[in-house]
Amino acid sequence: MKRMTGTYATSTTLGEAVRAFVPHPLPPVDPPLEIVSFTELNRQAELALARLSGVSGLVPSVDWLLYSAVRKEALLTSQLEGTQATLTDLFDEEAGFKVSNVDDVAEVTNYLQAFRLVQGQLRDSKGLPISVRLLCDAHRLLLGGARGAGKQPGELRQSQNWIGGARPGNAVFVPPPPERVPELLSNLERFIHDESADLPPLVKVALVHVQFETIHPFLDGNGRIGRLLISALLEYWNLLPEPLLYLSGYLKRYQLEYYRRLSVIRTEGDWEAWVSFFLEGVAVAAAEAEQNIIAIASLVAADRRKLLQSPKSSPASYRLFEQLPMMPRFTVERARQQLDTTFPTANSAVQVLESLGIVVEMTGQKKNRSYSYQAYVDLLVQ
Repeated sequence: MKRMTGTYATSTTLGEAVRAFVPHPLPPVDPPLEIVSFTELNRQAELALARLSGVSGLVPSVDWLLYSAVRKEALLTSQLEGTQATLTDLFDEEAGFKVSNVDDVAEVTNYLQAFRLVQGQLRDSKGLPISVRLLCDAHRLLLGGARGAGKQPGELRQSQNWIGGARPGNAVFVPPPPERVPELLSNLERFIHDESADLPPLVKVALVHVQFETIHPFLDGNGRIGRLLISALLEYWNLLPEPLLYLSGYLKRYQLEYYRRLSVIRTEGDWEAWVSFFLEGVAVAAAEAEQNIIAIASLVAADRRKLLQSPKSSPASYRLFEQLPMMPRFTVERARQQLDTTFPTANSAVQVLESLGIVVEMTGQKKNRSYSYQAYVDLLVQ
């Protein structure tokens, strides 16, 4: 089935005339989307999200889960763009330890800030709705710092960009000319808020992501903002009450297929293949996140039992243990600050957890020692 999903406009950049793709507004027409082709996939994906929401009740604090899930998504979406940072780097940076790839870690941290901004606005009754303005605000945070300074943080592009290829003339894809971007984004915003569109919410999320990536409205950071938009829409359309899904893991695993499916929409109009791929991804990622939560809940429960049954346990060691899922790497000084206690009391609490094998010391030194809730870290980095 062939479907025209856009037109071409001539755009000039770096002295070359190129054919820039201008997408038609959503939803797809001529013919309309064949919803029946992925009705079952959509049902499975929605069920997987519902199970993921339910299993989060297994742990005493959903904040634990959010701490790790949001960081995994931040990391994986950045790795899709070539960032080399690891989850351990992120934990180390938060613990105040020295990390070698400072710039890469900063990119992941910027994503976390952008994500928190969007989530905060959506949850605030007086906050911004999902809109071009909100995405620009998020982009400003995402590209904050040295690497993004020259890429017009927070501003829609004023020049022609291209994807792949050394120059515009041999690019894999040329997004719309810059003067068309505001109107295209305005159409996308209208589609997001149009309640008459008779499409399942997950299908709408899939369509919005592609449209945003096709418009490519910024000079840099489009992929990360486009995937952040997926997380925001899942909550906005009540598909997932908390951002426990890290879909970028699936997209990274099938990265070539991900990019190929986006491209086929533009060349052949095959929206159905993309939506099917996206729905499969949501179902798989939700099931993996669910299993991860069960594993984390089991580990923490077993370690808590070990601590409570130990004659060495103290109120301070128990309080420190409860902090570990959101502080998997730490020093005694950081533990002291978290517990708001004296250094000897914090040190003693750390020693209790170390003697029970719950945390391990990482430096082998007598002074300035660093600790890790290693079994928990190992579960997260799988």
